[in-house]
Formats: sequence, C-alpha cells, structure tokens
Amino acid sequence: MITICMLIKDIRLLILNAMENTTAPTDSKQENSITEREPIAAIATPVGEGGIAVIRVSGQEAIAKVNSAFQGTDLATKESHTVHFGNIVDAEGAVVDEVLVTLFQSPKSYTGEETVEISCHGGVLVTQAVLETILALGVRSAEAGEFTQRAFLNGKMELSQAEAVADLIHAKSAKALDAAHQQLEGKLGKHIKEFRQQIIDATAMVELELDFVEEDVEFANKEQLHELLTDLDEEIDNLLATYETGRLVKHGVRTVFIGLPNAGKSTLLNTLVGKDRAIVTDIAGTTRDTIDVDWSYDGIRFILTDTAGLRETEDVVEAEGVKRSQKAFEEADLAVYLKDLSQTLTPQEREDIAQFQQAAGDTPFVLIGTKNDIALQVDDERMSYDLKISALEGEKVDALKQLMKQRALENKHYDASSLLVTSSRHRDALQKAQQNVTSAIRALDQGMTGDFLSIDLRSALKDLGTITGEITTEDVLDSIFSRFCIGK
Repeated sequence: MITICMLIKDIRLLILNAMENTTAPTDSKQENSITEREPIAAIATPVGEGGIAVIRVSGQEAIAKVNSAFQGTDLATKESHTVHFGNIVDAEGAVVDEVLVTLFQSPKSYTGEETVEISCHGGVLVTQAVLETILALGVRSAEAGEFTQRAFLNGKMELSQAEAVADLIHAKSAKALDAAHQQLEGKLGKHIKEFRQQIIDATAMVELELDFVEEDVEFANKEQLHELLTDLDEEIDNLLATYETGRLVKHGVRTVFIGLPNAGKSTLLNTLVGKDRAIVTDIAGTTRDTIDVDWSYDGIRFILTDTAGLRETEDVVEAEGVKRSQKAFEEADLAVYLKDLSQTLTPQEREDIAQFQQAAGDTPFVLIGTKNDIALQVDDERMSYDLKISALEGEKVDALKQLMKQRALENKHYDASSLLVTSSRHRDALQKAQQNVTSAIRALDQGMTGDFLSIDLRSALKDLGTITGEITTEDVLDSIFSRFCIGK
C-alpha cells in the first residue's frame, strides 16, 4: 500500500511541476508557440531630424508586405538577419526614400514573428512618408508597447523582463539603468521561479495527503514543511526590503531645500546643477514657487526642489509658494534645511528647525549652515550642523553631495550588485504572496487540515505568477504596455 502511495506521490509531483513549470521554453517549443498576428508598423526611433530613422514592421507576412514596396532585390528569397540596400516606392512606383532593410525570420526576432526593420533618412517628413507607404499595404499602426507585448505573448521574455524594457528606455540615472539591466537579464524572474518551486513542493506534499485522508496516510513532514515555508517567508521579506531603495533608484530621490528667505537655497541648487536654474537676488521672497530640477550624483538621480522662503507674509502669491513648500517637504525623500550663518539664529528659527526635524519622522533630515564665507563669529550657536558650506565659494559642496547620497540611502538595502525590486506592482504581488505564506504557516501551527493550507499556498503561487506573467489578465497587460513608447 505504501509503495503504491509513494508511486502516486511521485506522479502527483510530476504533474504539479509540469503544470506550474516556469522555466524558459526550448527553441523547438518556442517555435511551435509563436503566433503570427496581423502585421503592425511604427517608427522605432525618436521623431525629429537625424542621420537615420528606423521603421519596424512585424507580423504575418511582414517580409512579403515590405517586399511589395521594395526595389533592389527579392526579399522573399533572402535569409534571416541579412541587410539589403534599395528603395521604398509608393503605389505609383515613385521613390519615397533610399533605405536599408534588415530581415528577421520567425522565430528569431524580437517579437518572435516575421520582422523587418527599415532604416531610412532621419527627417520628419521622409520618415512619415515611408511609414505611410508601408501602412498603405494593409499594415496596421502599432499601439504603444505592442512589439514588446507580442514578444511576451510569444514566450520570448517574461512579463517582468518586458517591464524592464520600459524601465531601460526611461532610466534617468546610471543606477536605474543597472537595475533595469538586472531585471531584463531575468534575475528577478529567477528568484520568483525559485519561490514558486518551493510553494509547488509544499503544495504537493499537502494535497497528496488529501487524496488519502481516509487511509490516514501522512506524506507531509510537518517540521520539514514548516521550515520550508518559514525560509520562503524570510526570502520574500528580504526581496521586499529592497523596494524602498529600488524606488529611489528608479524614480529618483525627491530632495527639498527649505529654510528662511535668502538662506541660500537657490544658490545651492544652481551650484549643484552647474547652471543658473533658479533666480538669485538679495531680495527676500524672490522664489515664489517650487522649482524642480534633475541632478545626478554617483549614479543616483536626485529631484532637487527649491522652495519659497518660510515666513509669514500677506503677499497672496508668496503665501501660496510657502504652502507648496510645506507640501514638497511632506512628500520629500530627503529634507535639507538651510540656515544662513551670516544671520543670527533666532529663537523662532530654532523652534522651526526642531519642528521640521520632528515632522520629518523617518525621512532623512539634514541641517546645513550656508554662507560660511561670511558667517558671524558666534562662540556658542547651540546648534549642531551636519555641515557648514559656502555654495558661492564652493566650500564643502563635494562633502555635501556625499552626505546627501549617504543620508538618502541610509538604512536602505543598497548594494550595487544586488537585485532591487523597483516596481510597485511587483512589490504588491510579493506582499500578497507573503501574506498567504504567513497564513499557511499560521494554519500549520494551529493544526488545521491540509484544505486550508492548500488554499493559502495556491493563492501565493498565483500572486507570484502575476510577476512573471504565468498568470495575468488583459487589463494588467494593457496597463503595463501602455507605459511604453510607440515602436517598442
């Protein structure tokens, strides 16, 4: 009886693994899974004047469609991954442009479908003319992200890798680029596959017992199962711990400069970005609104926000600026309070600094003394500054840059070589999976039957599957690929 049961257990494990297997398909399987959809076309390079522009065509009979408008050679007889010189001509036979055409036979293309890339001259009018000539052949204009969506649907990449394509395009710092490359290489997908396999193993042990509940046969080692789920919970938690850093790396560190009027906020911003981005005068209240400027340091993107000086005012415009300054402070990832060292520290400003420091909570707060080149000689300021600088003279500005990066990533999981979760969608899915794993552990501790354990484990499996795309919906795909540019 036990031998038969063990045989059934092995068969059940094989079936579960086959159903939930997330490993990349082999070339032969991938060839069979390619679906040739209606041909689509779009300009794949930024619109404008340039040396060349690329128009991408993909789908059923893409090569034949382009071939009917191409003069130079018979593209239908050419091999994949070859480039051919000739002309694109319109329906009347008039030359539209001199081009190079690159062929990609299915399934060895970005989308997995037949694909043609037309390199033409990079002018707005000529590029559009070539595109319209192709569209007139019965080819549809591609929607945003449709090429990459087809690559996902044809099994050329996981959903998390497809999302990384958009991140790669929109990356605004070196670290964001690194994070996108890691995800594009499938490192996140590898972790998710490992998590799913652990859950599959646990589910197999639990569900097998349900088949033999009347025989009172126990296959699942409760201690081993508890250890497996506890380890999984910890591994998911470790990955989730990288999200806050991943968010800062991907979207940038929102850094707000606050302080009294004429504290040197605009001067510091201009010094950091290397150009006169904010107006600087000796007149208090010059800055009336928040000003956002992108600035990168050591591979990290900072969104620097210059704010209106904090003070009571009857000026309606300036008052609105102060209100926006408060809002920018509340939304900041890093708060930098600037104190003018050439002015006496008043009891009111001391109180303001203390209030801001308290209001910052978990947000890193840095207190910087400015205009140190003309600072008052005060024996005891009774204020502990993180740094004293002179933005105008460049004094300690490099030290401030290092301090800003250090504080922004303080207590964050940051390692240039480690995997970062950068997507809120992935974070939410991981959190749901962890909740279900935790629920399964709780059910195990309380001695609940395998029915309850199985429900939690299968829910966790589903949550993780939404990250790589094993489980998804049309709405999710539409939301993801709508972020892409047309042509990718």
